[in-house]
Amino acid sequence: MEKLSGGDMLIRALADEGVEYLFGYPGGAALHIYDAVFRQKRVQHILVRHEQAATHAADGYARSTGKVGTVLVTSGPGATNAITGIATAYMDSIPMVVISGQVASDKIGEDAFQETDMVGVSRPIVKHSFLVKHAKDIPEIVKKAFYIASTGRPGPVVIDIPKDITNPVDKFEYSYPDKVKIRSYTPAAKGHTGQIKKAVQLLLGARRPIIYAGGGVVQGNASNQLTEIAKLLNFPVTNTLMGLGAFPGTDKQFLGMLGMHGTVEANTAMHHADVIFAVGARFDDRVTNTPSKFCPSAKIIHIDIDPASISKTVTADVPIVGPVEGVLDEMLELVKATKERPDASAIASWWKQIDEWRDRYSIIDTPRYDTGGMIKPQEVVRMVHEVTGGDAYVCSDVGQHQMFSAQYYQFDKPRRWINSGGLGTMGFGLPAAMGVQIAHRDANVVCITGEGSIQMCIQELSTCTQYHLPVKIICINNQALGMVRQWQDMQYESRYSESLYEDSLPDFVKLMEAYGHVGMKVTRREELKSKLEECFAMKDKTVFMDIYVDPNEHVYPMQVAPNGSMRDMWLSKSERT
Repeated sequence: MEKLSGGDMLIRALADEGVEYLFGYPGGAALHIYDAVFRQKRVQHILVRHEQAATHAADGYARSTGKVGTVLVTSGPGATNAITGIATAYMDSIPMVVISGQVASDKIGEDAFQETDMVGVSRPIVKHSFLVKHAKDIPEIVKKAFYIASTGRPGPVVIDIPKDITNPVDKFEYSYPDKVKIRSYTPAAKGHTGQIKKAVQLLLGARRPIIYAGGGVVQGNASNQLTEIAKLLNFPVTNTLMGLGAFPGTDKQFLGMLGMHGTVEANTAMHHADVIFAVGARFDDRVTNTPSKFCPSAKIIHIDIDPASISKTVTADVPIVGPVEGVLDEMLELVKATKERPDASAIASWWKQIDEWRDRYSIIDTPRYDTGGMIKPQEVVRMVHEVTGGDAYVCSDVGQHQMFSAQYYQFDKPRRWINSGGLGTMGFGLPAAMGVQIAHRDANVVCITGEGSIQMCIQELSTCTQYHLPVKIICINNQALGMVRQWQDMQYESRYSESLYEDSLPDFVKLMEAYGHVGMKVTRREELKSKLEECFAMKDKTVFMDIYVDPNEHVYPMQVAPNGSMRDMWLSKSERT
């Protein structure tokens, strides 16, 4: 049997697991591992400029492919710099394995140079963590880590490896396991058939139904099944921020996103529904508003792979624990096997009501913003959709531009909308876009950002230079922390405490040119389309479009009513539902 050092074992195990790319940044405690990276060709390392970017890039890679993102960092500050990205992945259930170097075993606990208890620090934001104590255990630990990260409710796993464990002098027999079984970890393999039958009967008897689909549909690869059920039953569909693309965004049965910045028709339909079919969603606070007033007349079917998510916030009448793909497959079989269908006249009446709301409030069919004066951020997103044919991978940072992107870029496919939903991480967009571009070399990859968010990880422009990543960066520049300022307008009498940049913003065009990229500044509406077309025509260039928009534009609709229900929304600065 072949003998390898701990460092070589680790990289060989990653290769045997099928890892294509390793996003990371070297340092002392990880140098034996990095030497092993150098001496092989199967796993390609992507050198970022900050460890936070390594985790976000691996995250973007994972979201867009469904594979596990893999990260390698050193001990101490290298490991702690990765924490924000680990938390981002944890909140959004993204499969990731983060390997951190650690000081030598005999130095642990002595406050050695660059020592941090990575297992302890990361414990609240990982599915599981390992501290490697013997080199011979590395293959099995790697196998377990990838299994845990990718099964059940996905999430990040940390492997912390002391430097002496990777010593090239010490060699051990290497064998990578074909499979692994963990007695204490048994995610549900299928849903309860009895509960699935109950759910189907409830759906067939519904008169005002709605399908509420979240990120679990995307992560669970169940978009086709969800779409087929919706079409078969002629039910309206709404998606969460994380679920966009799970059902085609341009389809007439799609009501748009729901929640704090969701459409009026989606939120109002949810409020008046008699049956809510929740699939891979977790009823978070950005959806429910006040839980006690959430959808008062509705019976709720809730499918989720994570039993802890069911009835956590809102009680489910028919809970189903299981993988969404398998559960929906079983439901489809039952629906197709019966001649029974929902009452056609009731469903028609329900659609008539929904269409009345849509005719009155739609932000897509009847844009609710002024088209005079300065460029509006909504226009920018709609034009990006038009120029890319609605077929780009869109990564966003966090803020107003994120919400405008979710509202106005109509995603027809899953895994095309890449954003930090649960943690709301500014700086996520550019490194995530790098990970997506590495996974999809010939695709249009767009980072929609703001002049605040982009500066959080702007050093990654250098990574784009090194690896020739033609990401298109669309900066919706309103010269302020837009979402902070919006709240300050609405609740703090326009007292802009630390939300304005004064005159401190850089010349983004010159900055891009310094990195060897292309920069474009847009200030006039009449040049917006032509400049965007020019941008996307440069297939082999990283392009930064600095687009100046109306700084006073707010994101609407918006739920902000204290103790309100889903349907209580602001439509503009002066109009409410």
